[in-house]
Amino acid sequence: MGVVMSVFALIDDKHVPLYRVMWIAATPHYCGAEDCTREGFYEVRLEQGESVWANRDERDQAILALEAWQGGLPPEEEDWRN
Repeated sequence: MGVVMSVFALIDDKHVPLYRVMWIAATPHYCGAEDCTREGFYEVRLEQGESVWANRDERDQAILALEAWQGGLPPEEEDWRN
């Protein structure tokens, strides 16, 4: 019996459908505003201009889930033409 894949990623206590993810920030948010509650978190942009905010582990797990859901990167083809 194989591993069951989910089309959801758990981000900030929300089950986010992977097909809604447009992009995931590579660096944590920093704006310098005194009242900002999102500094140090990674933005996960969803369709329709919505965002959720992930800690580093949630961000990494979401990226792995997206790669697995899409089948991962294909192996590089060797260049036999040298």
